[in-house]
Amino acid sequence: MIRAEQLKKVFKNGGAEVRAVDDVNFEVTTGQLVAIVGKSGSGKSTLLALLGALDAPTEGTIEIDGEKVTDLGGKDLLTYRRASVGFVLQNYNLVPNLSALDNVMLPMELAGRPANERRRRAQQLLQQVGLSGAVLKRRPGKLSGGEQQRVAIARALANQPKLVLADEPTGNLDQQTSATIVELLHALAKSEKTTVIVVTHDQAIARRADRTFRIQDGKLSA
Repeated sequence: MIRAEQLKKVFKNGGAEVRAVDDVNFEVTTGQLVAIVGKSGSGKSTLLALLGALDAPTEGTIEIDGEKVTDLGGKDLLTYRRASVGFVLQNYNLVPNLSALDNVMLPMELAGRPANERRRRAQQLLQQVGLSGAVLKRRPGKLSGGEQQRVAIARALANQPKLVLADEPTGNLDQQTSATIVELLHALAKSEKTTVIVVTHDQAIARRADRTFRIQDGKLSA
């Protein structure tokens, strides 16, 4: 489902080169929860940005479900990010003045899906992540950290993406809630037939993943 070949991302820092991603090659199949483990500054967030087409590689190719993402540009690139990728971030990144339900409906509205379909899909996803009833009407400020992350996961899945990219999704959560969120991501990868890639420094997440890669100084190893 994902194939990265000879992937490199080089930044200039003064007169020096920083190889944030250094000749990375890997393949991942559909329905897997994959952990990429590394310390701060190891290159894991840069790799995630490349997979999500938020940044372009210096060299190399990324293929998602047969589509060469590194060849896309303009509207095609925007369509890929909107339709094929869901993002889950450490700080949840929910719209503060929208309810939990409206936050999940928003990506579908941007994709032009009918209102009744948006509401039905959002309610279904929120139920899958364990949220229902009055909680759906609450704004992010009235939700716990774990609840906000559940909403963020439901939102990431709204447009049935091929790929979900999670950047330190449990970084602001306690240990028990973190474990629940990881198990939830694992289950949703299977039920939604999507691939979930989590970048983290948490070894506990790595132990629950289907596959684990380690990244150090931009180099990836299984």
